[in-house]
Amino acid sequence: MNTEDVLSEFRDAGALREGHFVLSSGLHSPVFLQKNLVFARPERTERLCKALADKIRALAPEVDLVISPAVGGIIPGYETARQLGVTSLYVEREGGQFKLRRGFGIHEGAKIAMVEDIVTTGLSSRETIAAIKAAGGEVVCAACIVDRSGGRANVGVPLIALATLDVPAYPADRLPPGLAAIPIEDPGSRRLSK
Repeated sequence: MNTEDVLSEFRDAGALREGHFVLSSGLHSPVFLQKNLVFARPERTERLCKALADKIRALAPEVDLVISPAVGGIIPGYETARQLGVTSLYVEREGGQFKLRRGFGIHEGAKIAMVEDIVTTGLSSRETIAAIKAAGGEVVCAACIVDRSGGRANVGVPLIALATLDVPAYPADRLPPGLAAIPIEDPGSRRLSK
């Protein structure tokens, strides 16, 4: 599966949107990938995550667990873990930091694939990786359905992307005039609890 195949899945789901969006990173963009419309269809999610699992196997053939950040990474993390034949766990924010909760634990030295939905700046991935390392895991790779940074996001470990896009994203104080003129939508989840 290549980038165009992934974009076709998003287009077919009505999940490739154009306008003025505030991303979970706080950056503004003229393009938003409404991944939940994609993940609402099990057969679509299975196709994407099977392809992602194949890419993970090629780079890291020995993975013990998949760990994802809540909330956006839970569904692709679960399905990717199913395709790899391993357990799926997730981290949640507690006191502002990601932690394993709900009785989740990992064995010291467990080989972990960190699986995300979409990477823009890599912040959630880095925070998830830090939580995994703090719990004693060894992160062998990070993986995502879409890397919208054009390959520039540094998560501290090899990043596997099913699709790589170079989608513009701007700080709020540096918006192009055309984007600034469009009403803002804030569909991300990071600010929901604030």
